[in-house]
Amino acid sequence: MPLLRRRDLLQRSASALLTVALAQTGLPSLAQTSGHPGIELTQLVTERGEDGLLLSYAVRLELAKDVEDALLKGVALVFVAEAELVKSRWYWYDKPKARVLRRWRLAYQPLTRHWRLSFDGLSRSYNSLSEALGVMRRASQWRISDNVSGDDDHYVNFSFRLDTDELPRPMQIGLGDQNGWNLAVQRRITVNAGR
Repeated sequence: MPLLRRRDLLQRSASALLTVALAQTGLPSLAQTSGHPGIELTQLVTERGEDGLLLSYAVRLELAKDVEDALLKGVALVFVAEAELVKSRWYWYDKPKARVLRRWRLAYQPLTRHWRLSFDGLSRSYNSLSEALGVMRRASQWRISDNVSGDDDHYVNFSFRLDTDELPRPMQIGLGDQNGWNLAVQRRITVNAGR
């Protein structure tokens, strides 16, 4: 057996062993992480304005094939963006000051072949899924608190997720192990001192 062929065989067997080891631990393999549908927080910024503390975010959101199939079969999905303003205290537990929530309900209308997105009791139709998801992917200057004193230390806990509790009961049973349905991202950001 030539030397080059042995080296190729060793590399292939090593990558196969790595893939098996990662699969047994529950971690995604290297091939699965590149281009894998999911969610990623690309921007999270707070700023103090005349209206109070404002939050801007951007999320990269790609749905897995199973999730899109469920949408096409008439299952509505609920996405939630949540921000909580917390005051840091060295002498006691941190004190929550404000909590705001946004909910979107995304559904496919097969008769009109449109995507319907509902937010705060208002609904709007879109021609494609990417247009409907684009509305949820970003928000700018979302007011999360009226006023924040500049002397205190504050931080914001932000999360964006697919609310699986809103799915029909039979679908909730087997979702624990399916990565395509685990769409959630969270991050903590400190409030910058200002004005």
